[in-house]
Amino acid sequence: MSFQEQITQGIPSFLPKKKSRNSYVSHAPKRKEILSADEKKLAIGNALRYFPKDWHSELANEFLEELENYGRIYMYRFMPDYEMKARPIGEYPAKSRQAAAIMLMIQNNLDPAVAQHPEELITYGGNGAVFQNWAQYLLVMKYLSEMTDEQTLHVYSGHPMGLFPSSKDAPRVIVTNGMMIPNYSKPDDWEKYNALGVTQYGQMTAGSYMYIGPQGIVHGTTITVMNAFRMKLKKGESPKGKIFLTAGLGGMSGAQPKAGNIAGCITVCAEVNPAAAKKRHEQGWVDELIENLDELVLRTQLAKVNKEVVSIAFIGNIVDVWERFDKENIFVEIGSDQTSLHNPWAGGYYPVGMTFEESNQLMANEPDLFKEKVQETLRRHAAAINRNVEKGTYFFDYGNAFLLEASRAGADIMAKNGIDFKYPSYVQDILGPMCFDYGFGPFRWVCTSGKAEDLQKSDRIAARILKEIKANSPASIQQQMQDNITWIEEAEKNKLVVGSQARILYADAEGRTKIAQAFNEAIKTGEISAPIVLGRDHHDVSGTDSPYRETSNIYDGSKFTADMAIHNVIGDSFRGATWVSIHNGGGVGWGEVINGGFGMVLDGSDDAERKLKSMLFYDVNNGISRRAWARNKGSLEAIQREMNRTPNLKVTLPNLVDDSILDKLL
Repeated sequence: MSFQEQITQGIPSFLPKKKSRNSYVSHAPKRKEILSADEKKLAIGNALRYFPKDWHSELANEFLEELENYGRIYMYRFMPDYEMKARPIGEYPAKSRQAAAIMLMIQNNLDPAVAQHPEELITYGGNGAVFQNWAQYLLVMKYLSEMTDEQTLHVYSGHPMGLFPSSKDAPRVIVTNGMMIPNYSKPDDWEKYNALGVTQYGQMTAGSYMYIGPQGIVHGTTITVMNAFRMKLKKGESPKGKIFLTAGLGGMSGAQPKAGNIAGCITVCAEVNPAAAKKRHEQGWVDELIENLDELVLRTQLAKVNKEVVSIAFIGNIVDVWERFDKENIFVEIGSDQTSLHNPWAGGYYPVGMTFEESNQLMANEPDLFKEKVQETLRRHAAAINRNVEKGTYFFDYGNAFLLEASRAGADIMAKNGIDFKYPSYVQDILGPMCFDYGFGPFRWVCTSGKAEDLQKSDRIAARILKEIKANSPASIQQQMQDNITWIEEAEKNKLVVGSQARILYADAEGRTKIAQAFNEAIKTGEISAPIVLGRDHHDVSGTDSPYRETSNIYDGSKFTADMAIHNVIGDSFRGATWVSIHNGGGVGWGEVINGGFGMVLDGSDDAERKLKSMLFYDVNNGISRRAWARNKGSLEAIQREMNRTPNLKVTLPNLVDDSILDKLL
């Protein structure tokens, strides 16, 4: 069968032969054994719902085997035979151009060059899934091939509920992931209900079909590292020869070495999984691989002496590096961590003193002991960081729940008041006040032609628009504007593309809207040869309520509320988004964050221009208005500027209280 025929058939009409897992790709670790015998029967019965009755007897035994071997039912037998990658939009069988674009994005999320555990349908973060199993993938693709522009597909934690009549202005797809009743949103709840096949962890952009490989975070990481050095170094002092020490190369964390190179420093990034480190090296995202700690010490010392700009992946545990650098008096200017500590007991963080394989065995067979060793490692990790900080290291939490899990492990990580952490998150110190408060965030686009020349044209358009905007921007955002112009002008040179022809660029509401308008016009005139998909990371000003990351610099006591993310996805859905998503989970953990995302297809039409103006404006200013109400200084300035530009916008502003009045009360 051709690719198009396989897409349109959905679940095959005949039972395919049983398939073995591909030993050449990374696989998810075995999940925790958590289901009772009756619950295993329920999980298998749930999985069999997708298939004809005369297949049930054979598949039941196979699904039990998967459940016991891997802790989940992935349905490997139903993996497609065709190559998984983003194809040019014209190759997808579809009645709706918007649906074809969504199919492209789904396949890009599952491309082995992009995805962390592609055969388990996991894109990044150890558990960030596009779907729970291959039957769901097959059905979603079939539905998208049949969809018209007056239907909407509802996807319920990976499961396609079906196509429902709607309108041309409605989203083509509505996605929810992991939306649990609040009292059932602890880590073991995810293990149980995901194993039952009734919910999933969509991470942030995996279950939204908006992941574009490690480029998706590299711009934000570059901004963070550059500004961390600006805070640490004397004015005019170069980051060359200065160390950025961190960990994690498996998913989004793979952006760190590339960001360090762009920022112009020495990046030392530890990764316990040799395959992940080697993959990033092969992709050109890290310059050198080192497996021996003695060799790492010598290489780092040489890089400091020579004032190099270089990225080094150390295949080993980050705790060993922090401790050894402390012992050798190798001064670390900037430190952080980007391991998947939102998922600490299922492969997101590994104990020191054990190999990757030994750890995976312990995780599967003795989960309680594994947890003890992880928490012991967290205590050592924090202690080593503390010793380096005493020497002058600037350490920040990268929003991966490091400080949160270290505190739960009893590490010395709390401030003197016993309430706050002793170290800031990068949002509190850098991205929040500098970017999010003003509406700057990770705007994304994908050229559906698959042509590099279309991406090059889009880069040039974006750079031109930003320069025009910068000429009339206030002093408070001139640095942000220039950093973003430099970024987009150097994007092609930095070889950021993995998978689809995609780009990320931090921009505010004005920038996003004007860039999108220019793209739409270029598509209309034929300058760009096919539609462009717009999106963003959920890690943005407006889409995510996350008290330890995105909203950590909101100080009015509301950072533990999640109204903004819900408003965001509802507001985007009726203002023109092509698809919208809302998730429990994301980069700081199940039950710790609610995040919303969108996708929008630009096809050169007047309809697309009308929608982009309405939706992109709201998608950003929803968050700025919330931050302004919280009395964030930058947001007060940004929303006032926006109201001056847009007479129809009327936002409730706070009356600022003199602290001396409050100080007298208690």
